[in-house]
Amino acid sequence: MAGWIYLPRLVDKIRLNLAGKLHEDYLPNYLHRGFDAKWFETAGVDPDEFTALVATSDTDGQVADWVCHNVLASDEARTAFNTGVGNYGSDEADAELRARLAQRKEDAGMGDRNDIQCFVDFIDADEGRL
Repeated sequence: MAGWIYLPRLVDKIRLNLAGKLHEDYLPNYLHRGFDAKWFETAGVDPDEFTALVATSDTDGQVADWVCHNVLASDEARTAFNTGVGNYGSDEADAELRARLAQRKEDAGMGDRNDIQCFVDFIDADEGRL
């Protein structure tokens, strides 16, 4: 969405939260930690301003148009963000992060899932898409 790998998920989370339907497991990281916070930092957007935008937008297209016209992050910054999020946890050299991913998989009953190689894979599997 508008060139950002994480934006559709973020918009969905905001819409779910506004409707009171965001699962409680996501609340500790909502907007101010994790990938949410990294997107706001990289995009240079205030979380409250963006939440208000999503709340008053009827479609994801309206949100995407706003992002295209108002987010001033460089193409390089957007590419680095997309690569970082898309591969987070897959670097074999980062033993600590790989261990955290392995623990999350184990805790979720997916310790034997070799197809889960990064946190995006884990999220997709945890939410039934992988």
